[in-house]
Amino acid sequence: MYGDSVVFSFFLIFAGASVLATLSLYFRQPILIAYILLGGLLGPFGFSLIGDTALLEDVSHIGIMFLLFLIGLDMQPAHLLSMLKKGSWVAVASSFIFATTGYAGAWVFGFNHIDSLIIGAATMFSSTIIGIKLLPTTVLHHKQTGEMVVGLLLLQDLIAIVLLIIVTASSDANRDSSAIAYSLLALPLLVGASLATVRWVILPLITRFDRFHEYIFLLAIGWCLACAETASMAGLSAEIGAF
Repeated sequence: MYGDSVVFSFFLIFAGASVLATLSLYFRQPILIAYILLGGLLGPFGFSLIGDTALLEDVSHIGIMFLLFLIGLDMQPAHLLSMLKKGSWVAVASSFIFATTGYAGAWVFGFNHIDSLIIGAATMFSSTIIGIKLLPTTVLHHKQTGEMVVGLLLLQDLIAIVLLIIVTASSDANRDSSAIAYSLLALPLLVGASLATVRWVILPLITRFDRFHEYIFLLAIGWCLACAETASMAGLSAEIGAF
């Protein structure tokens, strides 16, 4: 069937996106709206023209990983730490405000204490995928405001990971404290291992074989996917690993 063909699915996505994106630009609307509308039309809740949605979901995550990888390449570690420090206050304050509002709203509608806490935690997070996608559209890419948005989204991802670990630990009696501690320490361990690998392995290889552009391309792609997969195996998000 055509709906099960990957080539046919990509044809529908890119051809449909070009048409709807053209219309959205004519009406001065964000292109992201065209993408969301196209997904609704082609997906299982629309005309069901695309069969293997799981495969396309994986492909979309790969695209976000590569985008964050490119953003990470443009940031120096010292500048990244400075950006995260500046965004930490905004992340904590906004998370607290939205979590409190979500908890109060859930409590008013009759949810119990635990359910209200979970709803409050869910309302304090933004969509990293949508936020990153909007950066080039709003001309924030490679600017201080855009970097602040990226830092805020990544900090929210870290808060979400910690909350997920806590919720999972509280609901899983078989999970010991060592596994929880490992998940919490995974990020600094990943950062340290990545810095060491870049300094002692990646950079020497690039310096020695910089004439071979195809090799540099393959090395960069392999390094991006390796970091993403390692982060995913450690209980973090693949997007954080790619960044």
